[in-house]
Amino acid sequence: MSLLTETVKHGDWKNEKHVPEIKANFEGGIVDVDVAVGSEIEHPNTLEHHIAWIKVFFLPEGGAAPIEVGSYEFNAHGESDVFAKPEVHVSFKSEKKGSVFALSMCNIHGLWENAVEL
Repeated sequence: MSLLTETVKHGDWKNEKHVPEIKANFEGGIVDVDVAVGSEIEHPNTLEHHIAWIKVFFLPEGGAAPIEVGSYEFNAHGESDVFAKPEVHVSFKSEKKGSVFALSMCNIHGLWENAVEL
């Protein structure tokens, strides 16, 4: 039996169009996070090949488990010539700095992850 974590792919978002790029800022107890897939190398985002969802997690310093702070589904993949762009923004309050994690799901190439420390 394999673990789900063994199927998650990693990479450099500047060279791989599936890795979620994370920009995060911590100021005055407010965390602002932007996540995009394909900002350097555009992801196709067609009916046949698209990013289905992005999830964002936060692990506060000293925390035991990450907290899901955002979950986004991209359902417009060619309906009436509308194509979803896999970019999201989330803001939340935290008294502590920590790590922001993002997972993205490509319908063909599976799960991808990235993380940044605040």
